[in-house]
Amino acid sequence: MIGYLWASPNTLVGLLGALAAYATGGRVRVVAGVLEVEGGITARMLAAIPFLPLGAAAITLGHVVLAQSKMFSAMLRVHERVHVSQYEILGPFFLPAYCASSLWAYTTGRDPYRDNVFEREAFNESDVLMFADTIAERW
Repeated sequence: MIGYLWASPNTLVGLLGALAAYATGGRVRVVAGVLEVEGGITARMLAAIPFLPLGAAAITLGHVVLAQSKMFSAMLRVHERVHVSQYEILGPFFLPAYCASSLWAYTTGRDPYRDNVFEREAFNESDVLMFADTIAERW
């Protein structure tokens, strides 16, 4: 329960995204204590993220995972759950720490997404890299 409370400021932002997705035809469901949201305006917003060439397939905000589609939710579930755990540890400090890690990677000539320490942990604990080619092809 403490993890939910500590991550709640970020979860509230995710709930706004969930509400917008639901209002525009998206689907919302709870899976293992995490609200998964797919489709609706979420798909268009994630596809338009400027610093990722293909946009984002999914993003985690506290205990809410916003995904472009049900397929991406399923494929990225383990990866996104690592981020949920990171939110439970860092709470309201997660997003500033995530941004700082991306900025550090960028200023040192590395990839701000793949070399972000939080993404590296999520990639290491999941099998997302196995699906990277499949995701790029279907995207």
